Amino acid sequence: MNGSCLEFKNPIQDAISRVRFAPQSNNLLISSWDPCLRLYDVDCSQLRLEAPSEAALLECCFQEESVAFSAASDGSITRYDLHSGISNKIGNHDDIATCVAYSTETRQVITAGFDKKIIAWDIFGAKPLVYLRNLDAEVESLSLSGYELIIAVGSSVDIYDLRNSDKCVQSNKFCMDVPIRCVSSIPYLKGYAVGSVDGRVKLEISYPSSANNMGYMFRCHPRSRDGKNHLVPVNDIAFNPFISGAFVTGDNVGYVTAWDAKSRRRLFELPGCANSIASLTYNNEGQILAVASSHTYQEATEMLVVLRFLLPKPSRVYMI
Repeated sequence: MNGSCLEFKNPIQDAISRVRFAPQSNNLLISSWDPCLRLYDVDCSQLRLEAPSEAALLECCFQEESVAFSAASDGSITRYDLHSGISNKIGNHDDIATCVAYSTETRQVITAGFDKKIIAWDIFGAKPLVYLRNLDAEVESLSLSGYELIIAVGSSVDIYDLRNSDKCVQSNKFCMDVPIRCVSSIPYLKGYAVGSVDGRVKLEISYPSSANNMGYMFRCHPRSRDGKNHLVPVNDIAFNPFISGAFVTGDNVGYVTAWDAKSRRRLFELPGCANSIASLTYNNEGQILAVASSHTYQEATEMLVVLRFLLPKPSRVYMI
């Protein structure tokens, strides 16, 4: 297994918030706090686009190979033409926008933020705002699987059907009211995995050809220090799109671990990074894993106050 670090002529100056591979190529989308959206061609080791923003970018996603979206700290949702570099705002949240995803089934952009709202934007229609739903808490993370919208709110996972979003289809409470840090849908099955702030991962998987659904929880990142185990948050989870049951988790102290959901075993652990694991993504063939090592936006308030006059460790993106 080989790994390399992406090199930039102009290094990323602040935290990386998200990395996402393109649907059909090895182009990598990178959003960051510096603030800028970058498109990097992994095959050619070349930066294709660097689009500055007025506010820190907390999330990004692809619509297709040449179109992407971002969510920013000023609440703005922006569309980018990756060929021309032209961008335009499609709307705003009333507070920080933390999540953005594109639904190919409904052709809508789904966003969420600290204003406790989920908004769907129809970028092809006359009226861009399709619907919004007010929640009782801020949305920490969201993921799409077909028509299912899976969101993490506090210590609960709520599932909505995008064809009828008037009510929540299913709501699952996480163990002992522990806040959820991330949620990730499974690309080839109906199900999802969530990672918590205390180092636990919970999987819920439904098999279409069997009545025996699978669901279990485990602690994935206990770290030994001073003879005691210390639990660290799980910042991101990514499923391999081609190897059934294989997924990776990234924690807050810089470790990436691979797991087999079927056998419930740990497969291997990558060498630790200097910073937290901010984001993970597989390419469309499941052969390349991009790992973003950076301090995360959940730590940003503390980092800005405590480290105001210190230079943070540089953000890095690794190819595995």
